Amino acid sequence: MVKVIVQHVDAFSSIPEKGNPAGVVLNGENYTEKQMLAIAAAVGFNETAFVVPSQIADFRIRYFTPGHEINVCGHATMGTIYALKTNGLLEKSAFTIETNVGVLPIEIREEYNQLYITMQQARPQFQSFEGSKSDLAAAIGLKEEDIHPEYPIVYGSTGIWTLIIPIKKRSSFSNMTPNNKEFPNILQKMPKASIHPICMEVRDHGSNLHARHFSSPYSGTIEDPVTGTASGVMGAYYKKYINKNISLPATLIVEQGHEINKDGRVYVHVKEKEGELDISISGTAVFVKNIEIELE
Repeated sequence: MVKVIVQHVDAFSSIPEKGNPAGVVLNGENYTEKQMLAIAAAVGFNETAFVVPSQIADFRIRYFTPGHEINVCGHATMGTIYALKTNGLLEKSAFTIETNVGVLPIEIREEYNQLYITMQQARPQFQSFEGSKSDLAAAIGLKEEDIHPEYPIVYGSTGIWTLIIPIKKRSSFSNMTPNNKEFPNILQKMPKASIHPICMEVRDHGSNLHARHFSSPYSGTIEDPVTGTASGVMGAYYKKYINKNISLPATLIVEQGHEINKDGRVYVHVKEKEGELDISISGTAVFVKNIEIELE
């Protein structure tokens, strides 16, 4: 039997058991891809991250859901950087990480005795949704009239594709009950995409957007409490479809997780670079506990 120490770090919150839990394995080079998947399945979080060496960046992070490897993950990146820094394994305040979507710059700063991590996102992309709105609404436990008529339903990505659904009222978010198994039938253009309902009506003063995030059934999970990459693409969506006249650079605050008692915040930084939108996200994290996994 091989014993593996996995750090449980909650991202996008400074309060343990809030925000989004990530598993972090600091010595990922000791495990095979098959073992990484087994570790992620045993931990059971939406994502578990493994730190491995890189020849093109300061280090590489590999991300696994309980079902498969994914290209990049915002909250697991936040958790990993926090774990490296608090374990004395990170001296730089600006560095790069290798991911399956390329090399991304990371910055760390301390503010009010709290560590804030800023992560560059991949260039925003959008594609139209051409499926049934009524079937889509039903798949998350709502009716078609709950969808906001003024804004488009689109697939969006700043690293991972998700379907953004604008919702009229925040009260609808408490009624959402996802039927994840139905997602691939409805998302025929991108059957492995997740679903990300958003709303301009917010709970907390100072927030700009409210959200939930329902996982692809291929990931082995149901809901992601507070999502980094989906929040990133929300910033691009906000500028492109909701408030085209917003002056840049701008920082938007995304609130998420309240309906499942995992409330957290993501700061989304929207800039323009060479005529295109440039997105980064910031957040904090907190160590919760070590988890010991045994592999055969």
